[in-house]
Amino acid sequence: MFVHKIDEELSLKVQEMRDAERIFELTDASRDYLKEWLPWLDFTTELKDTQEFIKSGSSNFVEGKSLGAVILYKGEIVGIAGFNSINQANKTAYIGYWLGHEYQGKGIMTRVAKALTDYALTDLKLNKVEIRAAVGNHKSRSIPERLGYTEEGTIRQAEWLYDRYVDHVVYGMLASEWG
Repeated sequence: MFVHKIDEELSLKVQEMRDAERIFELTDASRDYLKEWLPWLDFTTELKDTQEFIKSGSSNFVEGKSLGAVILYKGEIVGIAGFNSINQANKTAYIGYWLGHEYQGKGIMTRVAKALTDYALTDLKLNKVEIRAAVGNHKSRSIPERLGYTEEGTIRQAEWLYDRYVDHVVYGMLASEWG
């Protein structure tokens, strides 16, 4: 099992089926908040949807295609982070994350994204890590900016968000730039 201690308060642990109820509760409690920038909330309406998400993520993790982890803050699951995709051929990974509403503003996600970046570039020996965020999602965009990622460009109409398309800003960090 993958467990990565970040500091005294934070660690990442690969998602397991026994985490499904807490993940769903957290999703449900933060639904309105998360829906502003995440497109999958309408497809996660009951516990079995979260269980299917974990099941799919587990097989992708075993195959080295992704890493879905729960964020543990003081021992409690407070969000999800990981690599939405790992491309071994190109040695790239794409970080994705979300945090329950009540856990915002504690520096959690910046520490998590830093740890994931370091893990990808140091332990997995990848060459590049990307973080993408909607142009208007300033909270999410501030994370790669704080970590020194390079803003590489904008993908127009990159994602359908319920009733509109949103553009994504792409941030990248190369192994040669990290550290």
